[in-house]
Amino acid sequence: MLTEWLHVVPPLLVYLVVGLVVGVESMGIPLPGEVVLVAAALMASHHDGVSPVWVGVAASAGAIIGDSAGYALGTRFGPRIFGWAGEKFPRHFSADKVGRAQALFEKYGAWAVFFGRFVALLRILSGPLAATMGMHYGKFLLANAAGGIAWAGGTTAAVYFVGEAAEHYLAEFSWIALVVVLVAVVAFSVRARLRRSPR
Repeated sequence: MLTEWLHVVPPLLVYLVVGLVVGVESMGIPLPGEVVLVAAALMASHHDGVSPVWVGVAASAGAIIGDSAGYALGTRFGPRIFGWAGEKFPRHFSADKVGRAQALFEKYGAWAVFFGRFVALLRILSGPLAATMGMHYGKFLLANAAGGIAWAGGTTAAVYFVGEAAEHYLAEFSWIALVVVLVAVVAFSVRARLRRSPR
């Protein structure tokens, strides 16, 4: 039944959801972009119509466009955006967390933008922080694009090949294997995010 359902989902819808969720998260709204990307990459390993290449492209585009939109918001509203975010999402944008992220940006500059793509908090704060701290957009865009492509492409490839291997070794239980792997990976991602959040 699950296999039939997966084959009914239009691949274009998968790509749009991945790009949209990753893009909105990159703008500064805390959404589970990484979890959605992992789920889509697993789907690509089981669904002939969903291409892992296009999943990676959609996530990369969402990351680059979303971070650029976040940069524009930071340029327009400056520090006020963090005050608003702290009120709306106090768990993600406490003064302590924003302060630590800002210290990383002051110390590492464009490298913080690149490697920040792999860290949940910095992935959300990257664009607004870079703009607020006066980083030149060209420098930011280069680091943002490189980080977005490395994160989206690397995550998609790793999860896709894990899903392929799981399906190969558990072919007789393919739909069960997909459910188990999907739940395990999503649970691991959520658990890792929760463990990082207090820090």
